[in-house]
Amino acid sequence: MTTMAALLKRKPAALISVSPDTKIRDVVVVLAEKRIGAVVVQSSDNDLLGILSERDVVRSLAANGTGTVDMLASQLMTRAPTTATPATSIFEAETLMTEGRFRHLPIVDGGKLIGVVSIGDVVAGLMDEQAQEVRSLRDYVTGGAV
Repeated sequence: MTTMAALLKRKPAALISVSPDTKIRDVVVVLAEKRIGAVVVQSSDNDLLGILSERDVVRSLAANGTGTVDMLASQLMTRAPTTATPATSIFEAETLMTEGRFRHLPIVDGGKLIGVVSIGDVVAGLMDEQAQEVRSLRDYVTGGAV
């Protein structure tokens, strides 16, 4: 069974984060340059404070207009986001994300943030898991001969 630890091994090691006092105009640049949909917000001690997504920015633009770009990450971030551990299964992660209606899941180990998986990572992992299951069933039915 695929876990978050296995998904994180497939991703680049760099964790993209911003500080709580980063202006939204700078957050948007990071999101665009890195081609990502969310950043984690961390304290100077690397504690997870929240997560800030493109959706958060868009909602604020709708409510606050262009004043959004001068706001701080701490004003728009989701505080105390749902997290998972390296041992969380891909199925558990998919359920958390679907029920919580969010697309990015911080992974925490021993109280420290070690990475973030996206819904795309989870879907790719689920597809790999299903393909492996199909191969196993096919091998079982055919006795290993194809």
